[in-house]
Amino acid sequence: MKQDIINYFNALALKRKKRTINAYYWNEITNYIQYFTHEDDTVLEIGCGSGDLIAKVKGKDKTGIDFSEEQIKWAKEKYGHLNIDFIVMDANNIQLNKKFDLIIISNLIGFIEDIQKFLEQLHKISHSRTKIIIQYYNSFWEPIIKFSELIGIKSKAPIQNWLTSNDVNNLLYLAGFEVYRNSRQTLFPFYIPLLSTFINKYLAKLPLIRYFNINHFSFAKKLPCENTNEEYIVSVVIPARNEAGNIEAAVLRTPKMGRHTELIFVEGNSTDNTWEVIQQVKEKYKETHDIKIFKQPGKGKADAVREGFKHASGDILMILDADLTVPPEDLPKFYNAIVQNKGDFINGTRLVYPMEKGAMRFLNYLGNHFFSWLFSFLLEQRFKDTLCGTKVLFKNDYEKLIKNRNYFGDFDPFGDFDLLFGAHKLNLKIVEVPIRYRERTYGTTNISRFKHGLILLKMCLFASRKCKFI
Repeated sequence: MKQDIINYFNALALKRKKRTINAYYWNEITNYIQYFTHEDDTVLEIGCGSGDLIAKVKGKDKTGIDFSEEQIKWAKEKYGHLNIDFIVMDANNIQLNKKFDLIIISNLIGFIEDIQKFLEQLHKISHSRTKIIIQYYNSFWEPIIKFSELIGIKSKAPIQNWLTSNDVNNLLYLAGFEVYRNSRQTLFPFYIPLLSTFINKYLAKLPLIRYFNINHFSFAKKLPCENTNEEYIVSVVIPARNEAGNIEAAVLRTPKMGRHTELIFVEGNSTDNTWEVIQQVKEKYKETHDIKIFKQPGKGKADAVREGFKHASGDILMILDADLTVPPEDLPKFYNAIVQNKGDFINGTRLVYPMEKGAMRFLNYLGNHFFSWLFSFLLEQRFKDTLCGTKVLFKNDYEKLIKNRNYFGDFDPFGDFDLLFGAHKLNLKIVEVPIRYRERTYGTTNISRFKHGLILLKMCLFASRKCKFI
């Protein structure tokens, strides 16, 4: 059977058959995967064929392997000028002495005899934060694809596996990986001007309809590691506007985490004496705490957070709102989650535990639930609370997020959506940590329910064009 498959792909390559009728279908796959790639990543495609996909995705160091000598020869003819390393290699016996940031497996697992064994060997070419994207056919389309082979629309392929998303997710789990996102794309795999765009960009993304899409994608990473000896430097950024009464408590209540913890206060156009208190607290605790202080150059929380992150020296970046409604004592939960590889972007959620009376106004509560549902739909990952101020990520991921910011533009004055949408574009696994939301003990909220709620809604509508309907 294996030799039949090799012969099949060698024959395709020898014909140098261009993808004409089904070029649109292959471009849909390539464009979707390319969305989640980054120019600083090392990328491997297993079963790269003639190299069309690996040639178009972003990456600083790209490798493509395939067991068909003729396919690799063809790939080198087409893309030899792009400095991609094309190697003849059996996917069932990968011999590479490097680890990759992203591993792409497209239209391959249908031809793998032992999928679990194949997936298990991916550990030797992946590090703790490697992302794996697997694309495969929706089993619902099996008779349609076989019919298209019969009438010549698609090249007749050898017998292959037809797996459901549950099958693939279970095999990944058995092999030591966890799936953090499943996606379904492309309802109409042929190109008809305007019609194809309308169907696949909009109609195919809607609930129920999307279950009939032809392409399934499973996004996976290694299972969390509870035992890790690696310790990181942590930077806790605390934006503070009119929070004079909370500054000293923020210092005293924030636990020391990792190898070292620095506190970064960014004062933002306060009308009280917040800046003076920050200066006093820094001087008072200079012997016991590493405290940096800055005035933000612009306005809004997003500007304050970016200013703090710019001066952070830590490996891990944290945001702590100065109102202390999210208890600083809970920050080690966020640290442990990211260090143990349970997620790449850790988001707090205030909507699991009961709240103290007065912690959140009723309309704010309803608004949070609405935006959580909307985010879950847009980003295809479950969200309980999108507007919790406490968010944690690695600094090197934030640096990539900055480079991607041009894709979205500077659209978010609060910073929450900018970070969440940016994390999605970076293909990060987003995990929520439940916290108990406390009532303020000093000052009043800076959030306007109606004015800011309308801004958030506009941002979601804008981002839907950048994340969902792409």
